[in-house]
Amino acid sequence: MFPPYVHFVLDTLAAHGYAAYVVGGAVRDLLCALTPDDHDAATDAPPEKVLEIFGTAARPTGLRHGTVTVVCEGKCVEVTTFRCDGAYRDGRHPESVRFTRDIEKDLARRDFTINAMAMAADGTLVDPFGGQEDLARGVLRCVGSPEVRFSEDALRILRALRFAAVCGFSIEAETAAALHEKRELLSGLAAERVFHEMTRTVCGRHVCNVLLEYADVFGVWIPEILPCIGFDQKSRFHIYDVWEHTVRAMAAAPCAAALRWHLLFHDLGKPASFTLDELGRGHTYGHTAVSARMAAPIMERLRFPNDLRRQIETLLSWHDRQFSPTRAQVLRVLSEIGAEAFFDLLDAKCADNAAKRPEGLEAAQKPWEDARLLGRELLDEGACFTLSQLAVDGNDAVSLGFSGRAVGEALRAALDAVMRGEVENERKTLLRFLASGKKV
Repeated sequence: MFPPYVHFVLDTLAAHGYAAYVVGGAVRDLLCALTPDDHDAATDAPPEKVLEIFGTAARPTGLRHGTVTVVCEGKCVEVTTFRCDGAYRDGRHPESVRFTRDIEKDLARRDFTINAMAMAADGTLVDPFGGQEDLARGVLRCVGSPEVRFSEDALRILRALRFAAVCGFSIEAETAAALHEKRELLSGLAAERVFHEMTRTVCGRHVCNVLLEYADVFGVWIPEILPCIGFDQKSRFHIYDVWEHTVRAMAAAPCAAALRWHLLFHDLGKPASFTLDELGRGHTYGHTAVSARMAAPIMERLRFPNDLRRQIETLLSWHDRQFSPTRAQVLRVLSEIGAEAFFDLLDAKCADNAAKRPEGLEAAQKPWEDARLLGRELLDEGACFTLSQLAVDGNDAVSLGFSGRAVGEALRAALDAVMRGEVENERKTLLRFLASGKKV
């Protein structure tokens, strides 16, 4: 049922006369036939007793809340004493805890029924709130009052959306109503915690339904999305409003953070850029640049990691740029943004097309699919599209009389000539090219 190191912890506590269970996500995963990433345990042994029982293998990582970390076979198991929580006045942590010997009271303080189950070493399940049934039905439901649960810790609001987006759970009606009602509590959370949960939600396979239903919740931290909701594009190319197009494009893309966030941002500027012509047709000229400017403060607000931010900025800057699926042009794009961003860009363009109008979709996707195939072929053959791949380098340019900025310009001219197919990437050939004095 559990790995040997987990059984060791449970069995050791039992041998000293204490009840012990695996609790939370590990139980949920096991019931879903998944392998848990980690295992948390709960026991009626006081934390001081846990420290005494496990000796040097135990670390007092959270004694105030009854948690001791036990290290066994290089693995960590957090062991927490059964407890009842006091008031949550900071919207995150209980001010006090009271230890109990009742596992059901401990489970009663947890967020959702699917996380409020415990399993003994022999596989006996303790499930006082119907978590197993909710799990089987794919329903997310709070333990007790949803308003109380979300008021205790507002991050549970985003956790609910994340479970729905990642696992495809439907959200029970009272829990769903409380998500909307209590959404403003999110404003008090740390940006880093919000970013972490939002990113996992954005990358969920079921993100479309979640963002369509709970856009107002996401809008607490990203109010820039709110004008997009219901905004009629009045375009023959679109059958959805701006927000529905956005989330359908996200859902059509691979589950990668840079790609999904890019697609969430890519049309933010449409409402501000919208104009109607004399025939009543909508236009959003320059909206991608506006979207990129709007995305910058969002990423600052949510403390996006710098590398992810740079990836998104690259995709936004290239989103509407056109190029043909020819060897020279594909090499040019690979040279400018790199292979990873190149394939992400193609995924974004295809996902964007898939969320427009179905008529003509195959024709719209063809150049990007052709570019994808050609890009793979070029990588497989080791085609040259970076200066480091050139058969000559800066020392060669200097030896031929180039200096300063002219060195880089000469090498870039050589790379351009190679990518255009005008010269071979061969040392003697490129030395002759450099010696000829050709520059951009």
